Amino acid sequence: MNHSAWRTRQTRRLAGEAVEYDQEYVDARLAGDLGQAVHDRRIELGLSQAELAERAGMTQPQVSRMEGGDTVPTFPLLRRLAKALDGSLNVAIDEGDSRVTFTPHAA
Repeated sequence: MNHSAWRTRQTRRLAGEAVEYDQEYVDARLAGDLGQAVHDRRIELGLSQAELAERAGMTQPQVSRMEGGDTVPTFPLLRRLAKALDGSLNVAIDEGDSRVTFTPHAA
């Protein structure tokens, strides 16, 4: 989607109109939400990307790509990330909306 099409959709959405989004846009947003959740939890724990990578059996560049929303992880990797980040990974996907959070395990 080019910038002009995105701007038009944003303007229509802000005006209260129903806006259809391409599946690629929805998928990219979910990847970005996941990356932000991983980043936020890593920072909360005081971990570097390299430390998280070691805990999760990944490389630092893989963590960087994930935090940047540039990759779609597998379920086994999501399981390892949740364990490495000492929390439960919560993903809510609804039509046109997604939320990704980590719930810390009780101490």
